[in-house]
Amino acid sequence: MWGNFWDIIWIFFWSFAFIAYLMALFAIIGDLFRDHKLSGWWKAVWIIFLLFVPFLTALVYLIARGQGMAERQLKDVRAAQQANDAYIKQVAGSSAADEIAKAKALHTAGSITDEEYAALKAKALA
Repeated sequence: MWGNFWDIIWIFFWSFAFIAYLMALFAIIGDLFRDHKLSGWWKAVWIIFLLFVPFLTALVYLIARGQGMAERQLKDVRAAQQANDAYIKQVAGSSAADEIAKAKALHTAGSITDEEYAALKAKALA
């Protein structure tokens, strides 16, 4: 029974190691094509080495170009976040003038007080 248990543990360990390696490999290949400063020939050299000496090449790439890899990833994440924020503002938001007009209509109807109107106006202008 214990022999089978340790066989299962080894299968899980090697499965985890293989999946981690594949994730690193895809991250490296994605980073290679994301890097606009690296020429096409150097990209081809990295890919060839990844095909023939995969573990060593992946280790060397992560050590030599890991910092740039992180910076490119951070730049892409920030750009995606800004695009997402702009889309949300475009779809959900209205202009400050619209917000003030809505608050003025509520104030005129007597639904909100002078203080609430001033707070909504300040919020819209901020």
